[in-house]
Amino acid sequence: MMQQMERIINFYFLTLNITHMDLMNVMLLAEVANAGGAVGAGLAAIGAGIGIGQIGKGALEAIARQPEASNDIRGNMILTAALVEGAALFAIIVGFLAMVL
Repeated sequence: MMQQMERIINFYFLTLNITHMDLMNVMLLAEVANAGGAVGAGLAAIGAGIGIGQIGKGALEAIARQPEASNDIRGNMILTAALVEGAALFAIIVGFLAMVL
């Protein structure tokens, strides 16, 4: 059984011109892709947190300047924060898919 597997592997090495070093590079690149996906997902989450913080800061400053427009400002702030969260969630999912696939 082992000899058959060895012959099959040698056949693929010879027909595809694959060396052992190429296989090592592919295996190492898979680990780098996993790390890249994790870093990308983390950066997306951090970026979303910073963005929503900036939205809240701007909304509070606007309400402090014009208290009578607080309802309109609050509604726009919630809508903008939801859009940022949606984009961040998409980026996190893409990062996780990069790790899995």
